[in-house]
Amino acid sequence: MKIEHLAIWVQDLEGMKKFYEDYFEAKAGDKYRNDKKNFESYFLSFEEGCRLELMQMPRVPINSQDPRLQYTGIIHFAVSVGSKERVDELTEKLRTDGFEIIGETRWTGDGYYESVVFDPEMNRIEITI
Repeated sequence: MKIEHLAIWVQDLEGMKKFYEDYFEAKAGDKYRNDKKNFESYFLSFEEGCRLELMQMPRVPINSQDPRLQYTGIIHFAVSVGSKERVDELTEKLRTDGFEIIGETRWTGDGYYESVVFDPEMNRIEITI
């Protein structure tokens, strides 16, 4: 078995698609529309691994949780960028471009090298080797 895809409800579908294309080399498929439900989505593919589905529908409420706090449920997803140097470079590029780094680059106790950043809609992304 494998995880086929993860999905995120978003407010700005085009902006979020561009973020993942620009910073994480995602490739978007064609936009899917369901006019009856006023629903739109993109599936984003990466070099390997599961896909990310970005979904938008006006009646979905904005999450009321404080994104800086931990809580039960899915709290982040990790993107492997291949090397310590690439983790450092991407983290600094995101910082320079105004994105909030909420976990500075570091070696974890279980052997991962990582940083954590918020995407434009405050979803946590762990950037790792």
